[in-house]
Amino acid sequence: MGVRPPSGGDDDEPESIEFGIAAVDARLKSADLTFPATKDDIAAELGHEQIPYDVHGNDVSLGEMLAEVDTEEFHSRQELLNALHEPFEEYRQKHSGGVFQQVRSMLPF
Repeated sequence: MGVRPPSGGDDDEPESIEFGIAAVDARLKSADLTFPATKDDIAAELGHEQIPYDVHGNDVSLGEMLAEVDTEEFHSRQELLNALHEPFEEYRQKHSGGVFQQVRSMLPF
């Protein structure tokens, strides 16, 4: 997931804020990890990484999210991202500030 931050009135194209699966994907692309990989391989390489799970920068360790996945081996990066999608969504919903906070996060100000 990624959301563009509000424009500060300048004409420069704003960078997007990566969170959830998009943030995991960015970490995987820069990691020294090859697939197939086991859950233990991934945890050893990236388990300590703090991953933002919402647009406000709240984060959770990738190791904690991996613990919620039943699969022990992943044949590709995409397979891992697919397995992590549901745990990240559930975590975000449990730890968000409710409906008001979710609506507020979608507004440009």
